[in-house]
Amino acid sequence: MKFENRVSLAILFVLTVFLAPQSRAQTDTQQPAGKSAATSDAGTQKKNMDAYLALMRREVQQEKAEIMGATMALNAQDAAKFWPIYSEYDQALAKLNDQRIANIKEYAQNYAQLSDEEADKLIQKFIAYQKQRAELLAQAYEKVKQALGGVTAARFAMVEHQILTIIDLQIISSLPIAGQSM
Repeated sequence: MKFENRVSLAILFVLTVFLAPQSRAQTDTQQPAGKSAATSDAGTQKKNMDAYLALMRREVQQEKAEIMGATMALNAQDAAKFWPIYSEYDQALAKLNDQRIANIKEYAQNYAQLSDEEADKLIQKFIAYQKQRAELLAQAYEKVKQALGGVTAARFAMVEHQILTIIDLQIISSLPIAGQSM
C-alpha cells in the first residue's frame, strides 16, 4: 500500500479509535504479486480506500455528534434550536476537512523531498485551514449564543474545541517530519 494511503488510513483509524468502538474493519495488507497486478490493484485500492475513508468520516461525525449530545445535555426545546445549528456547522466543517485531507495527502506524497516552496505552500494551506476552522467555530458559537445563551454556547465551543484538538494531535502525531525519510 502506498505511503499516502497508509497515512490517510492512519488518520481515519486514529479518529475512530478515539471516537468509536475498537471493532472496526481492517485493511488488506497483502502485496500484489506483479506489476500488472499492482497496476490493476492500484485502482481498486484507491476505490476501496476512498470508500473506507467516506465510511469512517460518517462514523466519526456520528460519534462526535453523540459526544456533543451527551455533553450538552439539552432539554427538548433547546435541542430543537441547537441541532440545526450544529448540523449546519458540521456540514461546513466536513467541506473544510476535504481541503485538509487533500493537503495531508499531498504532504504524504512529498514529505521526504519537499522543496522550500512546496513546504511553504503546504504550511500556508495548513494555516489557512486553521483560520477558516476557527472562524467557522466562532460563527457557530455566535449562532448558539443567540439561540441559547452564553453558557450553552460556551459549553458547545469548549467541547468542540477539545474534540478537534484531540483529533488534531492524533493526526499530527501520525505524520512524518518534513524532509525526513521513514
